Amino acid sequence: MAKYLLLKHYRGAPAPVNDVPMDQWTPEEITAHVRYMNDFAAELEKTGEFVGGQALAPEGAWVRYDGEGRPPVTDGPFAETKDLIAGWMIIDVDSYERAVALAGELSAAPGAGGKPIHEWLEVRPFLAASPATTDCPHR
Repeated sequence: MAKYLLLKHYRGAPAPVNDVPMDQWTPEEITAHVRYMNDFAAELEKTGEFVGGQALAPEGAWVRYDGEGRPPVTDGPFAETKDLIAGWMIIDVDSYERAVALAGELSAAPGAGGKPIHEWLEVRPFLAASPATTDCPHR
């Protein structure tokens, strides 16, 4: 089995078909969307393919170390994750093809008007081994 991250974006990906921002959805549309996501996760729990997942609030900040005795630096002149990433799900599946198929199903979550969003999801495999322990040509 291999683990994959299914990453939902607020922006930065190609526009979904049903491209209405969530802050413009009715409470019922939001409830239907969340229900779909929870039902999807529950089905994957039954098959043993669900590892974890979570929606993310839009608040957040970049933080970095700025030297001994100095306070951390926050934010900067770049796109922030809080503006880009809406949520994530980790799955553990038999193949890349299965990961893509599940991402396709997740893309059908309902949005405005109860119609599928057809949003783009980023599918990222977890690194199976440290690059230092593999034959990496960049070492």
